[in-house]
Amino acid sequence: MATLQAGDHVPDFTLRDQYNNPFSMKDHRGDKIVLYFYPKDESAVCTKEACAFRDSFQEFMDKGILVIGINAGSSASHKAFAEKNRLPFTLLSDPGNKVLKAFGIQPWLFLTGRETFLIDEQGKVEYTYRAFLKGDAHPQKVLAFLQGQ
Repeated sequence: MATLQAGDHVPDFTLRDQYNNPFSMKDHRGDKIVLYFYPKDESAVCTKEACAFRDSFQEFMDKGILVIGINAGSSASHKAFAEKNRLPFTLLSDPGNKVLKAFGIQPWLFLTGRETFLIDEQGKVEYTYRAFLKGDAHPQKVLAFLQGQ
């Protein structure tokens, strides 16, 4: 499957967050969302990426945009990762990478891909950014795209 691109509708899904609460994409129609896929809690690049989203979080909030991270880690792992790094946003557990696969995200070597999607209020992809080794660039690229609109 090809990776979702601008103009594509995102699939509906329901996953558990770091507090084990359900998060359903269909419940967030009408919200603008940054959804970023990352390989692993606590890895160096993933931690830099999460902290970059944390440091830019207020800018996203000021624009009315939800920030959500997602990978195959457990809710408990996400909770520990969020607490340790003071992450103010939602982290979703995607067992078996079912949602990652539905988005068509391609692996990098032997790891799952790292890709960020800006999703509009109708559930369509507005912008994507993929850079595996530059996790901390993801929030800045999305914000630059938003400023250029």
